[in-house]
Amino acid sequence: MTTEWKVSGTYFEACNCDTACPCVFTSAPTTGSCTVLLAWHVTAGRYGDAVLDGFNAVLAAHAPGHMLKGGWKVALYVDERADEKQRDALAAVFSGKGGGHLSALGPLIAEVLGVKAVPIRYEEDGKKRRLSIPGIAESEIAAMVGQQGADVTINNHPFTAVPGFTATVAKSTKVSFKDHGLELQVSDKNGFYSPFAYASA
Repeated sequence: MTTEWKVSGTYFEACNCDTACPCVFTSAPTTGSCTVLLAWHVTAGRYGDAVLDGFNAVLAAHAPGHMLKGGWKVALYVDERADEKQRDALAAVFSGKGGGHLSALGPLIAEVLGVKAVPIRYEEDGKKRRLSIPGIAESEIAAMVGQQGADVTINNHPFTAVPGFTATVAKSTKVSFKDHGLELQVSDKNGFYSPFAYASA
């Protein structure tokens, strides 16, 4: 029997593609491959009777070519402040194993490198977003300034981790990741942020 769950909050991502990432428009990455950090902060969430409010999760993914052709290597990080039941719930939601939108990524994944409980610092500061996992990852992005000072946004993009929401286009000030043999060190590259909401059905 599938556990019923529902989570919502805020999300951001940063990758090695130029802004705006062509992968979300189902085109090839700008550098031949794409390494991306996806970060979620749950403001309200339940997985069965496990309360997930206030917890964070991060997914690192590397696609060796066009993202829709698969072959991804992924690593999931869940908030160490959660107890064992909550960690299992976070892993189910953000790996896609518990169903919901992220389960659609399953056929694209060739290898799961691991799931770790780690300290995750997730920050929102106006139009900036920051992520830190000590010794593993740092990511900081800031919204691009569009015409007349407005945000640059995209809607209804065909390939997204957060369907149904307007994405604010951003650029990174720094992104670094090193774990499981994967490494990323970029700046002035693509970023997006938006609200998110997922559910089991």
